[in-house]
Amino acid sequence: QVQVVESGGGLVQPGGSLRLSCAASGFTLDYNTIKWFRQAPGKEREGVSCISMTNGRTYTTYADSVKGRFTISRDNAKNTVYLQMNKLEPEDTAVYYCAVRTTLDYCSAYVLREVDYWGKGTLVTVSS
Repeated sequence: QVQVVESGGGLVQPGGSLRLSCAASGFTLDYNTIKWFRQAPGKEREGVSCISMTNGRTYTTYADSVKGRFTISRDNAKNTVYLQMNKLEPEDTAVYYCAVRTTLDYCSAYVLREVDYWGKGTLVTVSS
């Protein structure tokens, strides 16, 4: 059975760092596209980062708002994708969702209706 579980959220001060994890079971990350979305109360869910992996090749994208601060990566042995978040800002506060698309799309877009599996989300709060 396919499962997607996020972890690593919490409270952090502005300028601090967190690492989110997305652990997948029931499928392998290879030949799938993993995307991070986030949603703040009253706001639309937005794409944050994406990683697609194909036989040793990796494609990644980042939203303009997080470029230079966030890094997405994966550990195939653990079947886990990570989102390293540095220099966090209050506007990064949101519930972060891991999303799996069982298609190789090379991280060309963030389309909600194309997501096949969602995690339940992990809350990131950036506040002093």
